Amino acid sequence: MNNRRMPDALQSLHDLPGVADAVTQAREACTALRWHNALRRRIPEVAAESRVRGARWTAALDGADYPVDIVRDVMRGALDLPDASAPMEQTLRGAVQVTAETESVAGVVRMSPAQALARLHTAAAAQWLDLDAVARPRRPGESAAELQVLGTAPDAEEAAARMRAVVDLIAGSTSAPGLLVGAIAHAEIATARPFVAGNGLVARALERSLITATGLDPTGSVVVEAGHGVRGVADYQGALAAYSTGTTDGVRLWLIHCAEAVVAGAGEAQRICDSVLAGRLGVRAD
Repeated sequence: MNNRRMPDALQSLHDLPGVADAVTQAREACTALRWHNALRRRIPEVAAESRVRGARWTAALDGADYPVDIVRDVMRGALDLPDASAPMEQTLRGAVQVTAETESVAGVVRMSPAQALARLHTAAAAQWLDLDAVARPRRPGESAAELQVLGTAPDAEEAAARMRAVVDLIAGSTSAPGLLVGAIAHAEIATARPFVAGNGLVARALERSLITATGLDPTGSVVVEAGHGVRGVADYQGALAAYSTGTTDGVRLWLIHCAEAVVAGAGEAQRICDSVLAGRLGVRAD
């Protein structure tokens, strides 16, 4: 953190029981990762594989659970999915495209968060939504059928307002821990569901971009999506549902969940680094 004061809203979240310790543990896990020998000269290989595994897990969290070897082949253009209109294959393709887009979005997300959101939504959903519905929030009368476990999505006006608040949060939180900014941005997009479709994919890609852009994981190696998914979809959705209640305990649970996801994602990155040094990437899924 720099010398600028953390915004009051984020400071109050940071002060919730257990949150500061969880943020510290996540930061320490990311710091330890940077000392891995693979991140001295082979960052591009590690980051590329992180995006492969991130795409695999973000697709799985939306119900499209594919082996990592298939995701890797799709991501590098070595495999065409046989039925581009099938929902699971649409989800996987969206996951691959949006996670790949985080590499460049990380460079602009803090300066131009609205542009970053538009780019991420285009990557996630342009291949199956009407172009008129891409890269914009829902209009009055339009609904979002995703994440029904969280209940009915807010109406279009509220969802758009919450997305604008996310943009303001990202632009104005230059001194706050990247984990908190990413966690709140993720939860707000996922629970407000401002887009007609693709909200979960965008929310997780936005978090990945912010974790890199804020310097928590500057190499883009942490597989935070794996951290969200490692204990199962129900655990992830339960944490989001807790956040959506708006209670202090619910928000605290979500923030700690996100910190633990970063720690687990750093562990996955360590395994990627080991595989890079051993020349084992693509030989088998770790």
